[in-house]
Amino acid sequence: MTRIMAIPGRQVWSVLALAGLLLVAAFGAAAAWRIATALPAVPDQAGSLPTAIAPSALRIVVDADRHAESAAPASGVTGTTALPMLPAGVRPGDPGEVGVVAARPFSLGRASAVDRGRAVQCLANAIYYEAASEPDAGQRAVAQVVLNRVRHPAFPATVCGVVYQGSEKAGCQFSFACDGAAARVPEAKAMLRATRVAAAALAGYVYAPVGLATHYHTYAVTPTWNRALVMTDMVGAHFFHRWKGYWGTARAFSQSYRGSEPEVGSHAPVVPTLPAVASPVAVPAARPAVVPMPEVLPQSGQVLERWKDSGKPLTP
Repeated sequence: MTRIMAIPGRQVWSVLALAGLLLVAAFGAAAAWRIATALPAVPDQAGSLPTAIAPSALRIVVDADRHAESAAPASGVTGTTALPMLPAGVRPGDPGEVGVVAARPFSLGRASAVDRGRAVQCLANAIYYEAASEPDAGQRAVAQVVLNRVRHPAFPATVCGVVYQGSEKAGCQFSFACDGAAARVPEAKAMLRATRVAAAALAGYVYAPVGLATHYHTYAVTPTWNRALVMTDMVGAHFFHRWKGYWGTARAFSQSYRGSEPEVGSHAPVVPTLPAVASPVAVPAARPAVVPMPEVLPQSGQVLERWKDSGKPLTP
């Protein structure tokens, strides 16, 4: 008689979650987008998306070098990049906005299925490797920083471009793209959770408390760039910051998303090419002029007496 073993409900859900993740990998980037967008949006804890809220901890600090560019100094800390020139009509001393202004909902527009799938995977990777152990709010905050960067002219205009920025020169803005962390196989349930958060953010969900933050760091690390930025909020184990002045205002986030997502993963290293230097060419030495010699030698005018019979046969 055949015995049928009952599988506990918790194991059933674990198996289903793992099967879902494998299905995403099997059907590629387009399938990943379809599965992710079918998941329910992650609601905000407050249940609303205010356009402006008072920061839980606002800190304005002294000016520092606003044009410094550096990679992420450690895990859980973003790098920074140089700011472009101010647009015409903007004064260098523009104080910017006061308080925390929520970002506009992100839209992938008419992006192709491939671009949508790549965007979901890249954003989910950033959420997983930067904030896998964070609560839902912490993961949403990290996703918001990535999408804020996509809209800012100081950063690439694609999700994957932002997530893996600097990996081609080992100077990553997000450390996991350079330190080998991405080589670890992700835990299925945690990656599925990160994919849910990524899909919701790309579908227009806004995590308003961090506002227009483009940087963050953990309690354990204090990067040099934090002296030139304004803190917008503290979420989980991270402090979130935006730029001061014009570049931290909603007007500055004017970059449009147009698709053309690069492949998921660290960019190929850029090998510097040196200009070709022409090697000296040996110039052959000029050959001496050849004077033609006549085929018939001139006859001598005199023959000595003792040589006059030369060439005649001897007779006895």
